[in-house]
Amino acid sequence: MKKPIRMLIPLAAAAVTIAMSPTSAFADGADGTYQTSLDPLNGSSGSGMAMITVQGDQATVQMSWSGLPKTFKDADYPHVQHIHIGSEGTCPTPSLDKNGDGIVDTVEGTPAYGDIGTTLSLKGDTSPDAGTNIKIAPGGDTLEYNRTITLSQDVVDSLSSGTGVIVVHGLDPATLSKKAAGAKSNLVPSLPLAATAPALCGALDMTPKGGVDTGSGSTSGVENLGMFGLGGGLLAAAAVGMMARRRKAVEQDA
Repeated sequence: MKKPIRMLIPLAAAAVTIAMSPTSAFADGADGTYQTSLDPLNGSSGSGMAMITVQGDQATVQMSWSGLPKTFKDADYPHVQHIHIGSEGTCPTPSLDKNGDGIVDTVEGTPAYGDIGTTLSLKGDTSPDAGTNIKIAPGGDTLEYNRTITLSQDVVDSLSSGTGVIVVHGLDPATLSKKAAGAKSNLVPSLPLAATAPALCGALDMTPKGGVDTGSGSTSGVENLGMFGLGGGLLAAAAVGMMARRRKAVEQDA
């Protein structure tokens, strides 16, 4: 299985910026950095990671994933992706498969992760209205995403309360049961169910003071996430130590 690794350096560097910034992840309200591993759902073979840095209503979103379906009908497979809000702030378990087709579709998963709060599109609209717009969704089997967007108050509040979840959609129909593979999407009937079914999911946690941890979710299939957390923590600690040494030197010279 391929694993996203090229985002490690910029994400670890961001941890240093957070540690040295006076308006860091530990300011009042939702300001801060949130991160998660993106773990597979519904038999997906993908994996990834995500980090969101929030200041006011502005958010810089960095994501990296790989291993999702690459093509569908001779075109790039579209993978709509969102920040979901307003529910338990968790990823769904197989028990939410109410119709017995072998997958937890987007609607069935809503009690766990909630409704769309922000669409993580490549360009243009980021509102829930763009949630199923495949024309502005990433396509193919891999993604490296870095975009600064405006969040609604509902999304800011959800992140602050610990109920924000990132979900990436799009499964390989060949891996689904006969019932699911032949079904239409319950969100966009013109699309197959596989196109809008969840493939990756991660519950967002605020980065603790001192560095980036590995989040509350499983890191199965994303071993580099632990390295990312360790590297970010070490870099942040080094930055704080350097500032302390400089303060001491100034005091001695005074």
